[in-house]
Amino acid sequence: MEKSIILDHQTIVQKTRRIAFQILESNYEAKEIILAGINGNGFTFAQKIKEQLTLITDIEIVLCELVMDKKKPLNNPHTSITATAYENKNVVLIDDVLDSGKTLIYGVKHFLEVPLASFRTAVLVDRNHKKYPVKADYKGISLSTSMQEQVVVDFSKENSSAYLI
Repeated sequence: MEKSIILDHQTIVQKTRRIAFQILESNYEAKEIILAGINGNGFTFAQKIKEQLTLITDIEIVLCELVMDKKKPLNNPHTSITATAYENKNVVLIDDVLDSGKTLIYGVKHFLEVPLASFRTAVLVDRNHKKYPVKADYKGISLSTSMQEQVVVDFSKENSSAYLI
């Protein structure tokens, strides 16, 4: 099985930093920003964005994990913080790859059960194969691929990469 690297470690770091700046620009007046990473690589990517944000701002950055069954997204999704902790706050929902949009849209649904000050989404790779009406407000790269191809993100400590299989 042939792998084609689409993002190397340095490029992922640069794109993560750019997304952090975009999030800050959209929330510069906020006292607090909630970064909600979807369990798995989405949460890992959220941690990396938080690291970059803490280098460039004094705004409080709260990291939480949205735990959901990606195959059955209505099956008891929950966050690692209470709903009152993000109520009326600026929330950014984060995942590694936006493929069909299913995971992201059900993640959006979960957060819209309480009032929010603002809500945005961020992904490292947007595959442009959406079956659901959801978009990424911040994205590292947009990639048009065939339906048979798969994008895999590996967040190894010092050698992260994204590749196409």
